[in-house]
Amino acid sequence: MRAGVLIIAHNHIGQQLLETATDMLNRCPVQVRSLEVMQDDDPVDLLARARRLLADIDQGAGVLVLTDMYGSTPSNIAHRLSDHDQQAVRVLSGINLPMLVRALNYAELHLDELAQKALSGGREGILDARSM
Repeated sequence: MRAGVLIIAHNHIGQQLLETATDMLNRCPVQVRSLEVMQDDDPVDLLARARRLLADIDQGAGVLVLTDMYGSTPSNIAHRLSDHDQQAVRVLSGINLPMLVRALNYAELHLDELAQKALSGGREGILDARSM
């Protein structure tokens, strides 16, 4: 059983990252969904939609929730999901393409290990090209 991945991000960022990552990998080894958060969306409705998506993709191993910017509406919704004690949920903010690719590449890991792999991918994917 593998952990699912839920992306909660502004506008179409999450869906675009997901499409790009799955194109690069030529596969999507886990249940992944993206929740698009638009400027005029109702946060109460978004939370309900996020909970439904979470339930859809959780196959018993938990869900890694990736969000774009800490403290924003997508992040706040994600953190409200992690308060739901009936499901294992890990939330990481600052999604980038290396983070998502790492999460998809190591989909067989336990949720906590998967979160650490995704974090390291995100951090290691940020470089100053002039210093390379």
